[in-house]
Amino acid sequence: MKQWISNYINEYKRVLDAIPADQVEAIIYKFKNCLSNDSQIFVIGNGGSAANASHFVTDLGKGSSDAVGKRFRCMSLNDNVAWMTALGNDYSYADVFQKQISNFARPGDLLIILSVSGNSPNVVKAISWAKDNGIKTLALAGGQCGKITEIADESLIIDSKHYGHVEDAQMTIAHILCYAFMENNDLVD
Repeated sequence: MKQWISNYINEYKRVLDAIPADQVEAIIYKFKNCLSNDSQIFVIGNGGSAANASHFVTDLGKGSSDAVGKRFRCMSLNDNVAWMTALGNDYSYADVFQKQISNFARPGDLLIILSVSGNSPNVVKAISWAKDNGIKTLALAGGQCGKITEIADESLIIDSKHYGHVEDAQMTIAHILCYAFMENNDLVD
């Protein structure tokens, strides 16, 4: 068991080392532009990526906003269970994000998709709708890449197909994005 644990940790270290710091830095400045322009940031995902979306938006909406003294307009579309189940029941599960974003999003807003496979019909439908309606899109996907990386304006690929490592790395990247605002005064206007 100890060897398996060591192998898991060592592989995760490799995945972390492969995160493109230049690309993460560019995303930080996209967030700064969203803050300056009062653009909304939406985050979606399924399963563990849904939990990461909720955690990400909590840190951005509270911690980062408190630190910069201006509120990030951000929302995880995973967090309204009643609405999601109504949409899934009355339309289809493939519609649970696209129907919500069509209520809220405006051109210039940003949709972030967290996904390991990048192929779930609900995230593919949401990103396609967003692109067709002037919403900026960012895919944070695992090494399988999937359809969302073909559609997104920008894709940050996590170099693994292992669900645990990809979801762990998603949250590491999310924390970097949030803590950049919490710990760097030069990001405050």
